[in-house]
Amino acid sequence: MSAVKKVLVVGGGIGGQSVAIALAQKGVEVEIAERLDVYNVYGVGIIQQMNALRALDELDLADETMKQGYPYGQLKMYTSTGHFIGLAGAPPIGKYPSHNGISRRTLHEIMYDKAIKLGVHYKMGTTVTHIENNKDDVTVTFTDNTRKTYDILIASDGINSDMRKLIFGDFKPKYMGVSVWRYAFKKHEDLDTAYMYYGKRSKIGFIPMSDDSMYMFLVSAEGSDNPWIEKSAYVPMLKDYLSEFPAKIAQDIIPQITEPDLVNYRPIEASHLPDPWFKNRAIVIGDGAHATVPQLGSGAALALEDGVVLAEELDKADTVEKAFTAFMKRRHQRCMAIVDASETLAEWELLEFQGKPLPEGANIGQVIGKAVGTLMAPH
Repeated sequence: MSAVKKVLVVGGGIGGQSVAIALAQKGVEVEIAERLDVYNVYGVGIIQQMNALRALDELDLADETMKQGYPYGQLKMYTSTGHFIGLAGAPPIGKYPSHNGISRRTLHEIMYDKAIKLGVHYKMGTTVTHIENNKDDVTVTFTDNTRKTYDILIASDGINSDMRKLIFGDFKPKYMGVSVWRYAFKKHEDLDTAYMYYGKRSKIGFIPMSDDSMYMFLVSAEGSDNPWIEKSAYVPMLKDYLSEFPAKIAQDIIPQITEPDLVNYRPIEASHLPDPWFKNRAIVIGDGAHATVPQLGSGAALALEDGVVLAEELDKADTVEKAFTAFMKRRHQRCMAIVDASETLAEWELLEFQGKPLPEGANIGQVIGKAVGTLMAPH
């Protein structure tokens, strides 16, 4: 690699491990600073469309991901009462299925094992407290008070990125007025692909993750003033939402929702870091730069792509500035197209949950179709 030899990645999630693996494959010395002392990733699932699998293939991980996950066809959409609406998602393309469902924990472990084999060094229980972001290198101070100099710093520490604040100053994500609930279950006997049901107060989806597991997601509107809910209310509220859906799969899982600690609930936020996402020798990727609401299921996929593309551009360029500039040219418009489409869908869903009419000319199918076309195009 011509542009860099020694890299620090801050944040060891999906995006951080993607760029670490991609760089290590090209002979770069990579360290990951991860805030957690040990990884304990809760096993709620991820939907991987073709573009996510394509990026994983470039990391030599797609086959293993599909082996340990659950490849399935297009999403079947229904009204809350079971009337069939249509199919969503691209058809299978070559070796890639329409979708692959997988546990977040499983995906994380697959990526971690690959990174370790490639020699990536993990600094667990550590993050960065100070950055000296120079024109030719970046020197950081870690939480253990050690200092070290790298060619570049790649911030991949999530939507509430501390590194983004150190690089660019204060920047707050925007709450979208809707929230998402997730819960993992034993795979239902009727689940042959992914299903989604649209209700008046919420929508629910059932996604297979393996031969014997699945997860449910539910999107709802908790209000714009205070979307945070006490944990003691998780189970009764989730069961109440599900009561709207008479489908057998929905009714069968209601008695299984018993542990509030297993409910993954979060208000949905979006992040629009202005172009460029870099300054001198530090760059932000993944949710810190372009967190997207999950209406198109593409947040993790975009982070995977970021890692692959950034490594490619660093490998081709003879300077970091050229590499970062080329990265932005490939990523900004693509990511913002998905972010904007996802936010539009979330805004329309919020109106529907509130019993309000959609804007004149609103065409959900058109927005989804255009976004899927963007995702299927090369990254």
